[in-house]
Amino acid sequence: MAAKLTRLHSLRERLGATFSSHPNELIALFSRYVHQGKGMLQRHQLLAEFDALFESDKEKYAPFEDILRAAQEAIVLPPWVALAIRPRPGVWDYIRVNVSELAVEELTVSEYLAFKEQLVDEHASSKFVLELDFEPFNASFPRPSMSKSIGNGVQFLNRHLSSKLFQDKESLYPLLNFLKAHNYKGTTMMLNDRIQSLRGLQSALRKAEEYLVSIPEDTPSSEFNHRFQELGLEKGWGDTAKRVHDTIHLLLDLLEAPDPASLEKFLGTIPMMFNVVILSPHGYFAQSNVLGYPDTGGQVVYILDQVRALENEMLLRIKQQGLDITPKILIVTRLLPDAVGTTCGQRLEKVIGTEHTDILRVPFRTENGILRKWISRFDVWPYLETYTEDVANELMREMQTKPDLIIGNYSDGNLVATLLAHKLGVTQCTIAHALEKTKYPNSDIYLDKFDSQYHFSCQFTADLIAMNHTDFIITSTFQEIAGSKDSVGQYESHIAFTLPDLYRVVHGIDVFDPKFNIVSPGADMTVYFPYTETDKRLSSRGCTVSLRSTS
Repeated sequence: MAAKLTRLHSLRERLGATFSSHPNELIALFSRYVHQGKGMLQRHQLLAEFDALFESDKEKYAPFEDILRAAQEAIVLPPWVALAIRPRPGVWDYIRVNVSELAVEELTVSEYLAFKEQLVDEHASSKFVLELDFEPFNASFPRPSMSKSIGNGVQFLNRHLSSKLFQDKESLYPLLNFLKAHNYKGTTMMLNDRIQSLRGLQSALRKAEEYLVSIPEDTPSSEFNHRFQELGLEKGWGDTAKRVHDTIHLLLDLLEAPDPASLEKFLGTIPMMFNVVILSPHGYFAQSNVLGYPDTGGQVVYILDQVRALENEMLLRIKQQGLDITPKILIVTRLLPDAVGTTCGQRLEKVIGTEHTDILRVPFRTENGILRKWISRFDVWPYLETYTEDVANELMREMQTKPDLIIGNYSDGNLVATLLAHKLGVTQCTIAHALEKTKYPNSDIYLDKFDSQYHFSCQFTADLIAMNHTDFIITSTFQEIAGSKDSVGQYESHIAFTLPDLYRVVHGIDVFDPKFNIVSPGADMTVYFPYTETDKRLSSRGCTVSLRSTS
């Protein structure tokens, strides 16, 4: 807050100084804005007026030009012009200029949005408005302050946590307690009750290490599990003597001198993910015969590729952890009784190229029965609460246990994931794919023009709930979160906005939140491969097709 006040004070001083030095010129510029009448001006419009007026002598007004280049929009309500200024990604300031009096005011987020609401309702300032502020719920959570750290949440948290562990060894007790309590379907993993303290853990690990260096590295862990149980160590450390030794050595290093890299590596070795649910409720979700149907695009291909890679990774990790557990992945989507030649009417469908992954379809249900036909993704909102209850029942039927991770896709899938994660008490991941707010400019302030067709009031609300409830958010790029120097990111657009006559968001999401993590999409190596691997090329009737890798 102190930094924000200092920044605003400096901004006001710069504007005031520019007004004092060049009053007539700036009156002329702001008069050009005001003469356009009540409305909203975008960044390019602000700069176009500036360039037209000062093209021959820009250097004299460079400080003011910098402010205009950082402005994302202006609200014009004569004689006032309010500016939303973004000095860097994720950081916003708001000011208002009275053209008649050459007065500059600092505005809070709430005051700026209230001013903006007068574009659609001149009496808005006198009405009671529900304000949403999610910041207090996350205020105690550590977060970076530099823009370059946006999207690197895991790395930041590992640095923060390892620093805390280094300064206070007692902070390692939560890790000890987690390892002791960790189990799968009642089967204890990692540690048993023989270990009651950090000192006892270190002693057991050293004894185990001494034993492991005395036997061949390729010795299966099954041959010494019983001996380790007497020390307090259960399954999960590895499948061979070498891998068990590496994991134990890693934890000993952490107990001695915690560092971010070791912490991240050790946490990655703990067996935790065996049952995963991926939600994508809307559209025709199937593996064939759906191309060209509405709401069926890249998201379906993305998820199908995702689950194949995820299953392979889960199987590999489970094997390397020395466990005999069969993983399960379920893609949960909507069942369409009127499947129009697709498999979307089947309750359960095996995913091609996998062993333990299925598509589970659950219908939309109303008090009048099952909804048989496809409906647009913009119209699914009334059905999702009942759908969530039905999905919860179907999941328990198929998995016989709670999932370890729930991944939501798109706005509707993320809302269902939120409700399920809250109900079942499991970890939630959010993947937006597309946030409609930036695809339809001014769809918030001019909600009345869009809501009857697109129901953005439901979608934006669902997005806010999912973003704030989820444990982590996966994005493809930095730009998706926080845009660039000159453009606003998809998630960033949810920091502050208003839906007139519904609610006003003064703090919706913080792009500096460490829950944001950038994971660039991979590629299917059976399709994309070096041009030198000619045996992988597709060939037909003498014609050969090759996809050359650009890496």
